[in-house]
Amino acid sequence: MRNLMYHCIYHQNKPSKPALAPPARGRARACAQPRPAAAAAAGPPSALAAEEEEPGGGGRARGGLCLLCGLPAAGKSTLGRALRRRLPRRPGWACALLSYDELIPPEAFGPSEPGAGPAGPPPLLPRWKRSRRELLQCLERFLQALVTGEPLSVPPAAGQPGWERFLACCRGQGLLAPQERHGGPETPAATAGPLYLILDDNFYYQSMRYEVYQLARKYSLSFCQLFLDCPLECCLQRNRLRSHPLPDQTICLMARKIEMPDLKKNAWEQNSLILKSSDCTLEDDEQIISLLATALENPVKQNEENLEQKEADRAICAASTVHQADQVCRRVISQAMKDAKDKNILPSEMRSLAEELNKLKAEFLEDLRQGNNLKSQTCSVTSSFQDEATNVVNKYIFK
Repeated sequence: MRNLMYHCIYHQNKPSKPALAPPARGRARACAQPRPAAAAAAGPPSALAAEEEEPGGGGRARGGLCLLCGLPAAGKSTLGRALRRRLPRRPGWACALLSYDELIPPEAFGPSEPGAGPAGPPPLLPRWKRSRRELLQCLERFLQALVTGEPLSVPPAAGQPGWERFLACCRGQGLLAPQERHGGPETPAATAGPLYLILDDNFYYQSMRYEVYQLARKYSLSFCQLFLDCPLECCLQRNRLRSHPLPDQTICLMARKIEMPDLKKNAWEQNSLILKSSDCTLEDDEQIISLLATALENPVKQNEENLEQKEADRAICAASTVHQADQVCRRVISQAMKDAKDKNILPSEMRSLAEELNKLKAEFLEDLRQGNNLKSQTCSVTSSFQDEATNVVNKYIFK
């Protein structure tokens, strides 16, 4: 396997003393000024989140969530495996790697279920998006058990494949204690030091990463991000060498949509490193370990602001925007189907066109629900959808 080296965009002066740095082969410099070690809000006593009390009321999180983000083939999995090997040796943290590629089945990215016609109800959410939601629910069940020391709660649909895959991944990495009896409830295994869960995925929208941040805040865990900013052409070349490469157009589309951490706008993204593939020195792991240590010293505080009210207001705004956009999209699809019929497109192709347009609409509306493009005017956003719909129709007309 190719060795990948990492280098981070330099946005601040190097810390005067590296924290807990293991032997390294790469170079990474912090792109965000680490937050000052502030007193963390004391949470309820529990198996994981019990804090080390210090004079002045400061506290240290006993676990954290670290996101590996970036395009496919940017080097996330290689970095994740390296961290999983190194963190338990020095500085002595427990570590587990949760790879979305392994936890979300390949069939989730296959063709969508058939949707309704242009005038009918919108099609179901794409399977890959449902799988992501289910995985987030599995992660929350594990975190809840980790923090409280209680057995893992079984999901309503017991035996669902996503939950079983998640449990198998946890067992394989020693995250679950041995069962006293077969079929009994499982509990998280005890760890001697802090436990870092490293989540390996593209996380190309900020909203995807914010969902994980909300879990860290809910359970008073640390949160940080390692964003691998690899040139598109490099990702495409690496991807083509894989045994099961993704289509080039999939990576190119993601490159157009990807949202890097915005340190000035989003306070919740302050604990972030932006890494580049480059020639390296011994400073790579020093800066990564320093970021992880800083995050542990500054766990996310519950209800730091009135975020619940802000989220409720955003949801109301989003619902209104999505409703308006849905009405416009329906009219666009109806007109597009009429235009296609006037061009004497075959009935079988008309069905395929309707399905493709409805799938496009479902993904477009889901992006709005996730908070993307909400700041834009509805007319501007829907005109973008109309352009994409026109391109789809032209593809059928000019076959």
